[in-house]
Amino acid sequence: MGFTGPLKYNKWKIKIAALRMYTCCVERIDYDEFFEKCSLPDTLNSWFLVTQLHVWMCLVRMKQEGRAGKYMCRYIVHSMWEDVEQRGKVMGIDSVTLKNSMRSMTEIFYAAIFGYDEGIISDDRILAAALWRNLLNKQCDDPRKLELLVEYVRKQVQFLDTLDGEDLLLTGEVVWRPLVEKDAQSILKPSTPTYNDEGL
Repeated sequence: MGFTGPLKYNKWKIKIAALRMYTCCVERIDYDEFFEKCSLPDTLNSWFLVTQLHVWMCLVRMKQEGRAGKYMCRYIVHSMWEDVEQRGKVMGIDSVTLKNSMRSMTEIFYAAIFGYDEGIISDDRILAAALWRNLLNKQCDDPRKLELLVEYVRKQVQFLDTLDGEDLLLTGEVVWRPLVEKDAQSILKPSTPTYNDEGL
């Protein structure tokens, strides 16, 4: 598993915090607003795409917390897959179809994680492309939607970075900023400083 030696906190506490953090990704998001603003159909797949975006933002934050944070990441993702499976069963999706859908969603999830990771460390064009491919399923011809989503991701990641890591490891409590904020200041990635030949 790649984890040797004791973690900073009890594993059970971290697992409970991971479940709570995943629950925050599901219960504190206004899915109807996302579906409306992004022109997404109200389906299990659309729900999953919005959820995975928020799970990814939590993973980005928790990976900064060393081994305990990475351990927590595993259980956030585990909680997500258990939830997806349960939702599929509740919706009456037969087991073969659900298994195939879960396999497809797994591929989508890891491709999205890769794209979002690249986007968050790059400029807004790369992040917009990742959101267009993964969240919007290449079905967006309105650049304002992409601009809204890029700003949303940047401000959420910046906000999550301000949260205390110890609190996150112990409680898993995350509050999300709204998709659309009145008088919100745009939080975009600052440009890279330019250096002269001497490195100054």
